[in-house]
Amino acid sequence: MRTEYYKIPSYNLSMDMEFKVYGYSGKPVLAFPCTAQKFYDFENMGMIDAISYFINNGIIRLYCADTIDYETWDNVWAHPAERMIRHNDYDNYIIHELVPFIYEHSNSRTGIMTTGVSMGATHAANFFFRHPDVFDSVIALSGIYKASFFLGDYMDENIKLNSPIDFLSDLEDEWFLEKYRQSQLVFCVGQGAWEDPMLGNTLELKRIFEEKNIPAWVDIWGNDVCHDWPWWHKQMPYFLQKLLIEDNSL
Repeated sequence: MRTEYYKIPSYNLSMDMEFKVYGYSGKPVLAFPCTAQKFYDFENMGMIDAISYFINNGIIRLYCADTIDYETWDNVWAHPAERMIRHNDYDNYIIHELVPFIYEHSNSRTGIMTTGVSMGATHAANFFFRHPDVFDSVIALSGIYKASFFLGDYMDENIKLNSPIDFLSDLEDEWFLEKYRQSQLVFCVGQGAWEDPMLGNTLELKRIFEEKNIPAWVDIWGNDVCHDWPWWHKQMPYFLQKLLIEDNSL
């Protein structure tokens, strides 16, 4: 498998940011790691092996990003407003630095898929909903989609922008809504151990999608499906197969 490692200074974050690329061709997919994990999370936890068919056959080219969650979502010592201001620096890094790299590296300006599991799914969903002009699809597995889970009851406009359930609930801008309706949305969660908050958030998103007439595949798996990698190893290739091979509209 073709693998590339990069460490590039970020002018938005004033620090070096690392990421890895897997594959030689195919739809660009931007993957985010779990909470407090690194850009090699997918590799270390076996996800690269689980989706190797799609990488090795040129169906996807995977870009595994790093995060600064320890300064933002996971930084319990800072005020929520400060944490989200710093997260917006990270948003600018992704959109104005990493995405242009992906365009150039893949020699394409077609839509990018976002994906992740657990906190990675939270990032994947958040970036998709904030930037539907950049991302045309999302596969989010077992994510949290309401900022209060991380930040408590404090709310301001910046936090709302980074809280998909709150953001979408009041959204009436048809530009955004039409972009979502033209995209591929997959949200999956189990009903087993450690999935309760994620299940609740996913069902709340499902209700909002139905209210806003946004076609989305919200897939609720069984009571034996827990919040853990063995299940995500089953789910990710299943949805990639459905979206990129059987559907083939991306």
